This record gives sequence, C-alpha cells and structure tokens, in this order.
Amino acid sequence: MSWRQAMGRWWAEFSLQTKLLAVATLVVSLLMTGITFLALNGIQRDAQLSDTRYARDLGLLLSANITPLVAEGNDRELAAVADRFWRSSRSLRYIFFADPEGVIYLGIPIGASSGSSELLLSRRLELPADLQKRPDTPLIRQHLSPEGQVTDVFVPMVSDGRYLGVLALGINPNETLLTSAALTREVTVAVFISIWVLVILGAVFNALTITRPVKELLQGVRSIAGGNFETRLALPVGGELGELLDGFNTMASQLEDYKAANIEELTAAQVKQQSLIAKMADGAVLLDAEGAIVLANPTSRRLFRWEGRNLEGNDLIAELPERLAMEVQPALDSVTCRDRDSADVRCSFGEPIRTLRIVLQSVSDASGESLKGIAMTIQDLTREVELNAAQSRFISNVSHELRTPLCNIKSYVETLHDLGDQLSEEEKREFLGIANAEADRLTRLVNDVLDLSRLESEREWNLEPLELAPAIEQILRTYRLNADEKGVSLAFEADPQLPRILGNWDLLLQVFDNLVGNALKFTPKGGRLQLRAYPWPDLCVLTPGNEPSSDSPSCDLTSPLPRIRIEISDSGCGISDADQECIFDRFYRVENAVHTEAGTGLGLSIVRGNLEKHGTQVRMASALGVGSTFWFDLPLENSDTDELRLLAERRRYDQAEI
Repeated sequence: MSWRQAMGRWWAEFSLQTKLLAVATLVVSLLMTGITFLALNGIQRDAQLSDTRYARDLGLLLSANITPLVAEGNDRELAAVADRFWRSSRSLRYIFFADPEGVIYLGIPIGASSGSSELLLSRRLELPADLQKRPDTPLIRQHLSPEGQVTDVFVPMVSDGRYLGVLALGINPNETLLTSAALTREVTVAVFISIWVLVILGAVFNALTITRPVKELLQGVRSIAGGNFETRLALPVGGELGELLDGFNTMASQLEDYKAANIEELTAAQVKQQSLIAKMADGAVLLDAEGAIVLANPTSRRLFRWEGRNLEGNDLIAELPERLAMEVQPALDSVTCRDRDSADVRCSFGEPIRTLRIVLQSVSDASGESLKGIAMTIQDLTREVELNAAQSRFISNVSHELRTPLCNIKSYVETLHDLGDQLSEEEKREFLGIANAEADRLTRLVNDVLDLSRLESEREWNLEPLELAPAIEQILRTYRLNADEKGVSLAFEADPQLPRILGNWDLLLQVFDNLVGNALKFTPKGGRLQLRAYPWPDLCVLTPGNEPSSDSPSCDLTSPLPRIRIEISDSGCGISDADQECIFDRFYRVENAVHTEAGTGLGLSIVRGNLEKHGTQVRMASALGVGSTFWFDLPLENSDTDELRLLAERRRYDQAEI
C-alpha cells in the first residue's frame, strides 16, 4: 500500500464536519501566516539594507580620516584616532588594520578577554584580489557570532594610487530593528500555533480511538516483516480491534519460537562448518562480495603471518604482503566483477621463499545472479617445488657421478682389451688398479644413494645399548693407514669408564666413517685429527667414598637427561660461512669451489639423517685456515626410546617445514 492510499484511508475515517473544520482552519492559518511572514521578511530586509548602508558609510568615513596617517606611517596617531573612533560609537564591535599582504598589525579591542575573543579576526585576512582596485566600493558581509549578528566591512586604503592595506570594521546591527523583527516573528508564531491548537484538539480524539491503534498495528507488522519477532502490542482497546491486536501478538509469539528453533539449527551447522574449515590442511579464507575477510582458518593465518590478529571486516588485499597482493588483486577483481567464476594464482613470496597456489571461487545465491561471497583456498606448494627441484638435481648429479667412473672403467678396460699385447705388465697393473679404484668409487656412490634412500623411508631403526669406544676404534683402524701415509696424526680421548649409549651400530659406524673420512680428506700433511667422547652435561655420581662433607667437594645438581658428546676436530682448511649454511644438503660439496677433492656430496646428509634417527642433530664450528669441529650428543642406555622416537619425528617434521 502506497503512502497516498494510506493517507486516503486515514482521511476517510473523519466526519464531514471535521474535514471542513480542518480545511478551513488550515486555509486561514496559512493565509495569515503567509501575510505575517511576508511583512517580517520585508522588515528584516529593510533592516539589513539599513545596516549595510550604515556600515559602508562608517567604513568610508573612518578610511578617509586614517588613510593619510597610514600613508605617513604615523602608527601612534593612527592608534589614537582609531581608539577615539571606537569609543565614540557603541555600534562598533572591532577595528582592524592590515598591511598590503593581509597581515593584521593593529586591532581594537587589543588583548580581548576570552569572553570577547569572538570579536577578533584571524591574524591574516584572506580577501578578494580585486578589492584594492575599488577603494570606493568596500566589501560588506555578515556573519553570526555567539554574541549575535555582526556586519563586517573591509575598506581598501589607497593613497596617490598606492595600496596601503585594508581597514576592517565590525558593526553591531540596529537593536531597535532587531527587537521589532523578533516581536513580529513571535506574534506570527503565536498566531499560527493558536490556530493549529484547535485543529490538533479536534484530531486527538480520533487519533486516540482509531488512528493510534491502527498505526501501532501497522508498525508492528513492519517490525515483524523486518525479522523482529519480539514485537508485542499492548493497547487498552476492546471490540473487534482488540481481538485483532490479540491475534497479532499470538502470531508474533509463534514466529519467535520458530525463529529460535531455526537459529539453533543454523548455529550447529555453522559450528560444524567452521570446525571443518579450521581442520583443513590447506589454508581457507572466506570473503564477502566486496573482498573483506569473513573467516580465516589457522593454516591461512600461519601462511600469511596473521596469528593473533582480528581480521573480520578487513580488506583482504590490505592484509596480504605487498608482493602477494599485487598478484592476487587482478584475479580477485575478475571474480568480484563476475568476469569469471574462479581464478587460479600461483606466486612466491616471503623469506624463506614460499610457493603458494591460491584458488578463488565465487559463491552465488540459488539463482546464480547475485554474488554472496568468495571462497579462497591456499595450498602450500613449497615442499613440492623443492622436491621437484631436488629430484632434478638428484638425477643430474647422480648421472654425472655415475658417468665419470663408468667412463674411466670403460676406457681402461677397452685399452687393456685392444692393446693388451702391447702393454707392459706394469702398465696393465696400473690400468687394472685405476679401473678397480673407479669401481670402488662407483660402489661407494651407489651405497650412499641407497643409504640415503633407506633413511628417508618409513623403516623403523632399532636402538639398543652398546659400547661407543669399539665403534670409534674400528673407524680409526680403518683410516689409520691412510692417515700415516698422509702424515696426519689420529688421536682419541675418552673416559675409561664411558657409559654405554642407546643407538644403532650400523648407523653410528656410517656417521663416524663419513665425519672422520671428510676430516682426513681436508687435513693437510702434518695436521691433527682428534676424537673426544665425554658425558654432557657433566655427571656427578655420589658413591660411598665421596659423600658431601664440609672439607670435600660436592655436587648439588645432576642433569636429568645426561648424554655422551662426541667431537671430531681437525686442523684442515676450514669451511666458509656461506658453505656452512649448505654443508648438510645433498650433493653439496665444498670442494666444488676449490676443486681439490672428489666426493659424492651425500656423506654429511647421511650423517644428519642417521643422527636424527637417534633423536639428536649434528652441529659444527669452523674457520678458514684454522679447521673444523663437528659434534653431537647420543642418549645413554637408560633413555626413553619413545621420547627419542618422538624427538626424531619432530626433527624430521621441522626439517620438512624448512
């Protein structure tokens, strides 16, 4: 129903007499009010013209008297004349003098109190540029201050064609005219109100009996339509209208119960949906139709560094890193503008660099015409990209490493086969020795690759109590001859009563073999290679012979998880800081930079993997020209194997995250 129809029905409820009375009253009141207001406006216009004329004349009069003083620069006489002029007229609010640049240099009253601070102009006057060209036509304007209306007059001061500045006057309006105009206005309002009181008193009765209940009912229906089912109507009305109001209240109660039931179901569904989104392995962000964030799951917060921030209602592009926002913005705009329903963006950002795949999917209503929001999923492809790159490097490096010894073996075997009769026995033994060495090199490479593959498998490695010293001594016996030939001294220091450890014999032999082999490889003639094994943190075991006493040392603290620390130190060429960051990566070889030694680049990667199976990690310290030290800790035999397995899984997970 339109407002015209509603007004028609409301007007039809009144009797003919009431209608005629209301129309007559309205016509008379409007006629008398119009005549009175026309007269009032005429009086006010005359008052304004009179004030304007008076202000202009007063400004020109004062300007004619003080312009010569301004031209002569007689500021003292200028201030005296202005002061006498201001005191002789009660209608003046202020007098200001400004230089040609508009800067005020003299003003009356001077040092006004806070109560009259409204009389002061700003320290610099902003006036039209052509004001100085019309000295006989001052600029006049009016403004309303807290103390009443003020007429401002700005008179340019010109002497012999030279612009000297501006005289500014503030003039109070004519109080008699203001009083007359106010009285006329009050009389007009009083007449208008008196006439309309009769109309209102006549309409109140009908409004209280019929019109008010109908309006209340209409507002209640609109409130119910707006979803406010708590609306109730309580009016002292009987009869059929009262029954209608009771029926309305009953309907509202039933709708409120229905809404409560639906809200409970919707809340449960929303909680389930949010729980599913929160548990997603991929990042998920829900946006509204304008691209503002509605919901972000923990994975997306971690990927975009949003932890602990309230993002609801914030613009997505403003919250993304700058580089990422530049790539996502075009795709988001295309989905928001309905150019396409989905968009796929792959980009890299951050330090360390992460590769993400962002998929934007529009969410429409049932008809598919209106965009309700946008669902954004984020997949972290960093590990996948790294694995692909590692796979490519692996294939390339393995191919290169396998090709070199195979080519050497093939060359020397072909030489023996084709020129065997022409070679001496010494040359044949030399060629066979080289072929045998290359075959050993090929075998080591294949074994390293297989070892690395076994480490990365899901195979469970059993840890059992064992003595550490025999494993180290076995490795030292293996490399003793090579060390003697190279002129490098080998030394092993360990406590004779070194506790047993919990470990895997084969894995630890590989660790010692690779670390000692690398140290010997890069230690020059006359160098030193030393191995040490000792408890860490230091143990303090109390026996009947060393109980604490006042005259003997005692141990107050004992480490709850003591371990055995193993150090392998050499006096070799050392490793640079840049190489130390990559030394444990697969196929990374320090000798690639100096081209002095051969190797597969897998040894230290195997060392790291083997020690992670023991719930520990290898560390190093090195300096160029000084040497290198590698160390790691191994658990004692009474350590908790479940805890070690948990540490191993955690280190493997952290390594995968990196």
